[in-house]
Amino acid sequence: MAQLAKNQELEVTITDLTYEGLGVAKVDGFPLFIDNALPGEKVLIHITKLDKKYGFAFTKQILVQSPDRVEAKDRTLTQTGIAPLQHLSYAAQLKFKRQQVTELYKKQHLDIEVLPTLPSPQTSGYRNKAQVPVRTVQGQLATGFYKRRSHTLLPITDFYIQDPEIDRAILVVRDLLRQYNVPAYDEQRNAGVVRHIMVRRGYFTHMMMVVIVTRTRQLPHAKEIVAGINAQLPEVASIMQNVNAKRTNVILGDHSKTLWGQDYIEDQLLGSTFRISAQSFYQVNPQQTENLYGKAIDAAGLTGKETVIDAYSGIGTISLTMARHAKHVYGVEIVPSAVADARVNAELNGIDNVTFKLGKAEDVMQQWGEQKLASDVLMVDPPRKGLAPEFITAVGSMLPKKVVYVSCNPATLARDIKALAEFGYVAKQTQPVDMFPQTLHVESVTALELQQD
Repeated sequence: MAQLAKNQELEVTITDLTYEGLGVAKVDGFPLFIDNALPGEKVLIHITKLDKKYGFAFTKQILVQSPDRVEAKDRTLTQTGIAPLQHLSYAAQLKFKRQQVTELYKKQHLDIEVLPTLPSPQTSGYRNKAQVPVRTVQGQLATGFYKRRSHTLLPITDFYIQDPEIDRAILVVRDLLRQYNVPAYDEQRNAGVVRHIMVRRGYFTHMMMVVIVTRTRQLPHAKEIVAGINAQLPEVASIMQNVNAKRTNVILGDHSKTLWGQDYIEDQLLGSTFRISAQSFYQVNPQQTENLYGKAIDAAGLTGKETVIDAYSGIGTISLTMARHAKHVYGVEIVPSAVADARVNAELNGIDNVTFKLGKAEDVMQQWGEQKLASDVLMVDPPRKGLAPEFITAVGSMLPKKVVYVSCNPATLARDIKALAEFGYVAKQTQPVDMFPQTLHVESVTALELQQD
């Protein structure tokens, strides 16, 4: 190891960017990961931590600046991980995301063309959902976000990537909680009342849902808070209380009750209307979601004669869109409220060639395989952990002609493509889609065809 020490300052040249958005410099072959540094820059750094194989540092001064650097909106947005790429130009962000997928494919020895990343129509203010912690900061109830790798809440009023109307709604609720002296949650003592505020807003409908997540069954001054929300936020159609009494990092508990209005909002996507409950999964960048799903449907190559399985079907956004182009769609989803929403959404849109089943995707897939359900196209949009091994085994027994993989994690995508190759599935290209500008995340669409001898 190079002769380096904690708190040492030295000049380095940045050669790369990690998937976490940290600059990389090597001192005599020893890698340092550096906050607020971009490839090509020469910077003066301050070393904060050294391990046996690598170290961490922050940028004290930029000596030679990258042409890709742009002015950051607010340092807090980097410190909390809300917008870790805000200092990188948008064109460079798109290249970085494409590179992420390319590098992970190389590691798995996969020869798949990675197309240029599809840019988002909006690069700020695009999120239609917020979940913000509520804590006491300097003796006052505050809303914001945690500093990375800590439980220290940094108060934030402008989240930059969220719909500005959602930011405004959070402040309205925060001020009402302050006005009625409702205690914020105390993580250490598992005391206090309000843990999180969640707000959803329909991009096309402008319907808004406010969810106040509490540790306790009772929300003090609920009547007055509801009246205050209604007086200041005319778009609100649903005010919910969700109770989460557990000592956990999971945001929502199992029990929700309606404080005012209905227990859902609606929004439109690709010509269909969707009912969205508090716990439903719904993509957070609505304009780009239309592009993402459009690419997925194009990749499926539907003619109207196909039987399609949509694993991880959620509230039916992909299922119902595909049902307009297929013979029949079977959706499977593990969240009961999402399945209930999906069935209502099918009725709302007059779509009857779709069947939704509640259960784990891997279990239901195995059942369908045993029942000899023949499918032409399998659509998968799994969580970040990717496909379970049992799911991949079920795909191997059912052998649909095509698998369309919508991924939010290129690492598990590459792993799963490698596993599906064992059953004869081959991918020629991947289309990265930027669903989350200013962040490190990248979605993608990949079509895998079954190559039979």
